[in-house]
Amino acid sequence: MHPLLALVLAYVTGSFPSAYLAGRAIKGVDLRTMGSGNLGATNVYRNLGAPAAIAVLLLDALKGALPVALLPGLLAARFVPGETAALGWALAFGVAAILGHAKPIFLLWRGGGKGVATASGVFAVIAPVGFLVSFLVFLLVAWRTRIVSLGSILSAAALPPALVLTEGPRSPVFLAGCAISIFVIWSHRKNIARLRQGTEPRTFNTAGKAGGST
Repeated sequence: MHPLLALVLAYVTGSFPSAYLAGRAIKGVDLRTMGSGNLGATNVYRNLGAPAAIAVLLLDALKGALPVALLPGLLAARFVPGETAALGWALAFGVAAILGHAKPIFLLWRGGGKGVATASGVFAVIAPVGFLVSFLVFLLVAWRTRIVSLGSILSAAALPPALVLTEGPRSPVFLAGCAISIFVIWSHRKNIARLRQGTEPRTFNTAGKAGGST
């Protein structure tokens, strides 16, 4: 397989609109017009409930994990002369999947998610220890504050330091992690503005009901 074809496949895989399809299948709604308007697991939880949100979260993570895990092995040998080349292509496929999630071709590039779950799938395959550190930061922050957007932002910020320790400062994984971290944080710019203003609602209130915007 030619790498350009593999990049297209990775982007198309990332474009699979799991949250959009869940909204249509369960309630016949377009989640882009409900809640935060974001096609991510938090908005799914708020409007469709926990089982749908868990399913969407897992599917979105798989959209990042599968291209990274499978596509490098399908490339023609001349394009993968060694482990470094294979890792480079894996990272490229991960980035393509994240971009597909953010700007899905199946929705004519309108709407999409913020890339958190798909990026998690990418790094769970490529750098599992760095991913685990980032994921633990997310769990701790989301649990203590009940604001998923804050957990997502801080877990993205924690990823580069974790990668520099586990992969090294010159590793392409670290460099890609920095770029993806910046992208994820930038995608939460509206949430950051609300956090600074003190107006970002908690995703889970004390009664356990959904709220927030991520």
